[in-house]
Amino acid sequence: MYPFNTIASYHQHLVQQQTSCEEAVLFYLRQIKNHQHLNALVHVFEEEALQRAKELDSKRKNGSTLGPLHGVIVTIKEVICYRQHPVSASSKMLDGFKSLFSASAVEKLLAADAIIISTCNCDEFAMGSSNENSVYGQVKNFLDEERVPGGSSGGSAVAVQAHLCMVSLGSDTGGSVRQPADFCGVVGMKPTYGRISRHGLIAYGSSFDQIGILAHSVEDVAVTLSVIAGSDEFDSTVSSLPVPDYSAQIKSSSHKKPIAGYFKQTLLHDGLDEEIKQTHLSFIHQLQKDGYEVKELSFDLLDYIVPTYYILTTAEASSNLSRYDGVRYGHQSTPVKEDLTDFYSSNRSAGFGKEVQRRIMLGTFVLSAGYYDAYFTKAQQVRKKLYEQCRLVFNEVEVLLMPVSPSTAFKIGEKSNDPVEMYLADIYTVFANLAGIPAISIPLFKHSNGLPFGLQLMTNHFDEVSLLGLGHKWMETYRAV
Repeated sequence: MYPFNTIASYHQHLVQQQTSCEEAVLFYLRQIKNHQHLNALVHVFEEEALQRAKELDSKRKNGSTLGPLHGVIVTIKEVICYRQHPVSASSKMLDGFKSLFSASAVEKLLAADAIIISTCNCDEFAMGSSNENSVYGQVKNFLDEERVPGGSSGGSAVAVQAHLCMVSLGSDTGGSVRQPADFCGVVGMKPTYGRISRHGLIAYGSSFDQIGILAHSVEDVAVTLSVIAGSDEFDSTVSSLPVPDYSAQIKSSSHKKPIAGYFKQTLLHDGLDEEIKQTHLSFIHQLQKDGYEVKELSFDLLDYIVPTYYILTTAEASSNLSRYDGVRYGHQSTPVKEDLTDFYSSNRSAGFGKEVQRRIMLGTFVLSAGYYDAYFTKAQQVRKKLYEQCRLVFNEVEVLLMPVSPSTAFKIGEKSNDPVEMYLADIYTVFANLAGIPAISIPLFKHSNGLPFGLQLMTNHFDEVSLLGLGHKWMETYRAV
């Protein structure tokens, strides 16, 4: 039974009484204890998880209707609220804070009979691409502990990778689910902006943030997405479109051979690892041999993506994080300063880490009176152009192919002193967030250095069925790791 394979096989073993929810929780608690050194998890809810497992086992034996995530062991990123449980965004600013409510996604998990076993370490306030910016310390990649797991949802990716849970929820503002999935060799998906409610997700960039899912298989992502997607009265930006039964539809949709496309500039970029480039070109050639139509497309805005993303997200971060001042809530330094400006400065300087401070200052700068039109307004105009170009692309093709990251997982500390190089690691993932389209990273390939890397697929808005169907099919057909 263990290590875990898929939710479907796990449920089959439960029904056949070959295992129980309690046995599953005990297994994962042992895994968590044995892999504490990875620093992937923050708060483990041992007694609570065992008690819920016993209740679910009793429910199953009594013949009650079982939820679609019955007994599934889930971890959640430390930016997702869970009522009466600690949530700190991996920041000193929220040290000791317990949420007064649960995120809508968490409520839906619990209603579907899931067991939340722990929260996951992450970059502070989800700002980072390596999981080195946490107040709890860096997370280590299970495959090579000298390397980063990616970020900001690095703890969530390692929790799946090291079998500390079955499924994990992360958040994706510019690739924070897909890039760590790529580095850790697991599946990571960001749905369309608005497909999952953001209620209870601590905000970084409100027009970019989206809860995402990490798992071992596309099928498990599909099951989880069906549960947590949908309308929500607490989020005015969430979509009210009906939620398909993704897990049922991906198998029928996977029989189709959609027209695929790729931007030639993404594979010709100087920062892309040569082996990753050649592997993607070989994969495109293999698709064509297998009867797929693959179109080479031109995309002249590639070099504008990262600057646009960081101008807009830092501006939104500056606004969103202004509430953490040590007065209403948040870290309060002692001794208390008499001057209000000094008091705010002292609280925020001590409460926020260096990367968060950097992004707040960048955001405040681009929003300032003298630079608003030169930076923020221009970035919004570029974002509109990207959105319009995205619509044109999906008039030509049904799925867009792209690398996930320019490299495999890099060494811990390798890019810490060069924020520009770190930011450029997001060059292939931020497009989906700027355009608001769904995207998935599937672990198809293995580098000569022994590390995995994935293929990124993107489809048009709210076409998660095609995205998941194709990801499922290609995982079965082409996976080499």
